[in-house]
Amino acid sequence: MSVGSVSEDMIPASLREKMVTTHLVPLWESPTAHKLDVKREQAHLWPWSATRPILTETAQISSPKVVERRVLSMVNPFSKSPEDEATTGTISATLQTLLAGEMARPHRHSMNALRFVMEGHGASTLVDGKDCPMEPGDLVLTPAWTWHSHHHYGDGATIWMDVLDVDLQLYLGTDEFQPGPIVDQPPQFLDGAFTAAGILPVMDSVERSYSPIFRYTRQDALKALDAAPIAQDGSCRVRYTNPVTGGAVMATLDCYLTGLIARATTRAFKTTANTVCCVVGGKGTSQIGDREIKWAEHDIFTIPQNTWVTHTSDTGAQVFQVTDREVYRKLGLLKETFKD
Repeated sequence: MSVGSVSEDMIPASLREKMVTTHLVPLWESPTAHKLDVKREQAHLWPWSATRPILTETAQISSPKVVERRVLSMVNPFSKSPEDEATTGTISATLQTLLAGEMARPHRHSMNALRFVMEGHGASTLVDGKDCPMEPGDLVLTPAWTWHSHHHYGDGATIWMDVLDVDLQLYLGTDEFQPGPIVDQPPQFLDGAFTAAGILPVMDSVERSYSPIFRYTRQDALKALDAAPIAQDGSCRVRYTNPVTGGAVMATLDCYLTGLIARATTRAFKTTANTVCCVVGGKGTSQIGDREIKWAEHDIFTIPQNTWVTHTSDTGAQVFQVTDREVYRKLGLLKETFKD
C-alpha cells in the first residue's frame, strides 16, 4: 500500500509504465508530501584525541607535491552518497596538515573558504599577495576567487581546519577551479587601514562580497570576547565582521567566537542555519537535540539546523563557530528561536 489515499495497485500497469518511462512520479506517493518522519542529520563529534594521530600518520604517507593539498574531510555519518559529503548542511569542513619546509601550490576557486589554525608555528597563507601568518586560534580567509597558497617556514607540523561552501556551490552548479600560475591579482590594502573605528580608506569601485582583512588573530578575538557583554546565561559572543559593511566576513560563511563561564548552562537555542564548532580552549558538554556531546580543546562538532542546543562548561571555554547563517538570511529563510 502506498502513502496517501490512493494505493499503488489503483494505478493501472499500463499507466504506471508510462509514468516510469517519462520520469513522472505521483506526488501522493512521496513520503515528504505527507510529512512522515524523515531521518534527519544529528550532531557529530570529531575528537582531537582520535583525529590528531591519524593526521600524523597521513603526513608520513602523503605530500602536497603529490596530492596538491594534504586534506582529510570530515563527512557526517548521515551522508547518503559520495555527492553528499558535507560536514553539516551546506558546510564542508576538513583538516589540513603542512609540514616544515612544505608548500601547497597557489590556486583559486569560486568557493569561499576559511582556515582556523589549531596547532603549529611558522606557516603562512598568501592571499592575493597578502601574507597571513598562521598561529593557533587565528582565522584566515581565502574568499571566492582569491589566489592562495600555503608555506611553512617553521618547524614541525601546522594543522588547521578548512571550512568551505563547496556543497552549496555544487548544488547551484557554480563550482569552478583555476590552478596557478597566478594572473590578474588585484592590489590589496594593508590591514592597518581598517583599524580606526568609523574611518575607512576610499576603496576602488569594485564591489567585493568579502572582508578586505584576511587574517583575524586569536589575540584580537579573545580581547574582544573579554570586553563583550555577558548574557544572563553566562555566555558572551563576538562576531568576526567585514569592516566595510559590518556584516559577515564572506557572502556565505559567518563566523563567531563564543565564551562560556564555568558551571553555567546557556539558554536553549535553535536556528535554521547549520554550525561547525571548533573548541579553542576549555572543555564542556553540549546537548544538541537528543545527543550529548562531550568536548575538549581542538575537538570539532556540528550543530545541524533546527536542533535545540545548550552548552555547559565546567572550566570555562571558548568555541569558534562557523555557520551558513548568511545563506538563510539572504534568502529570507533565517529563523532563530530561544526557548523560554
